[in-house]
Amino acid sequence: MKIPFNKPFTIGAELENIAAAVRAGHLSGDGPFTQRCHRWLEERLGARRALLTHSCTAALEMAAILCDLGPGDEVIMPSFTFVSTANAFVLRGATPVFVDIRPDTLNLDETAAAKAVTSKTRAIVPVHYAGVACEMDAIMALARSRNLVVVEDAAQGVLAEYRGRKLGAIGHLGCLSFHETKNVISGEGGALLVNDQRFTARAEIIREKGTNRAQFFRGEVDKYGWMDIGSSYLPSELVGAFLCAQLEHAVEINARRLQLCAAYRSGLETLAARGALALPRPEPAGATGNGHMFYVLLKDLDTRSALIAHLKARGIHAVFHYVPLHSSPAGRKFGRTASPMTVTDDVSERLLRLPLYYTLADSDVAQIVSAIAAFFHGRPA
Repeated sequence: MKIPFNKPFTIGAELENIAAAVRAGHLSGDGPFTQRCHRWLEERLGARRALLTHSCTAALEMAAILCDLGPGDEVIMPSFTFVSTANAFVLRGATPVFVDIRPDTLNLDETAAAKAVTSKTRAIVPVHYAGVACEMDAIMALARSRNLVVVEDAAQGVLAEYRGRKLGAIGHLGCLSFHETKNVISGEGGALLVNDQRFTARAEIIREKGTNRAQFFRGEVDKYGWMDIGSSYLPSELVGAFLCAQLEHAVEINARRLQLCAAYRSGLETLAARGALALPRPEPAGATGNGHMFYVLLKDLDTRSALIAHLKARGIHAVFHYVPLHSSPAGRKFGRTASPMTVTDDVSERLLRLPLYYTLADSDVAQIVSAIAAFFHGRPA
């Protein structure tokens, strides 16, 4: 592809940091670079405690353990999300309860979530789609009224905000991703943000294979042992070294992505005015996005498939997004729906994601816009 959907990149001292970690002889988890990442996330996002993990999936699994879930418990979440959002809770024996999304943000419909709460509900998992905030005030109020834990799936939301607060640092727990398709990357990687003090000590133990090893290295205990369930959720120090360099440029990365999104919107607004496609709606009041994604909504599945093929023939890789979890084999087996999934089913067949990455050139955006315009030339709206 002349223009891939995504392209991993370096922006600063990633390779120098990796070399420094090798020279220092600390390649396992929680070395100096990892600790620098922890401090950056805590200071810049406002989290009480940040813990790097080897993926956002791992952070979600840790969150599910911290929620103390078991068979018979229910967790409310959108169906329009990646499988990890549900898998983490299914692994604890809990049932994902899928509710519909809002047509404006494609985020969890907080009204539908409130109606889905039962005596079995233990947690709510809002997913900040495309780095645009869910209505967190309403979700947190609902959680307080029913004594529920809120786990923010902020995989796409690094440095995005809701009413002055960073995504991932609002709920009781937050989960971030640094996968190579995200804004700030480390190849694979993630982080658990612990925003409620009652979870801090146990989160460290779960992350260290169920041991109090972190306390031992801080000199708080004279030996460490097996204290709880857990697993090996620490990333290598090489991941921390790469990520540390990226975090230093995170504001710059997001600013560039927002510029690219603005260029897409400007280039496609004529087609949107014609009714050929729909653009993402402006961010709701109080939300500040991070340029994670730019998508368009087509008339129907056939139009999307035809446009994907048209762009591919011109060396441009555009992709659709999630197959809704409620309609997937595992979703039907392990979860249930609590509301009609009208918006989810509709959007999942019409949404098309356009190439977006830090090194994408303005000329590339112009070429993509031109190719889309050519596709619609002469076609009825």
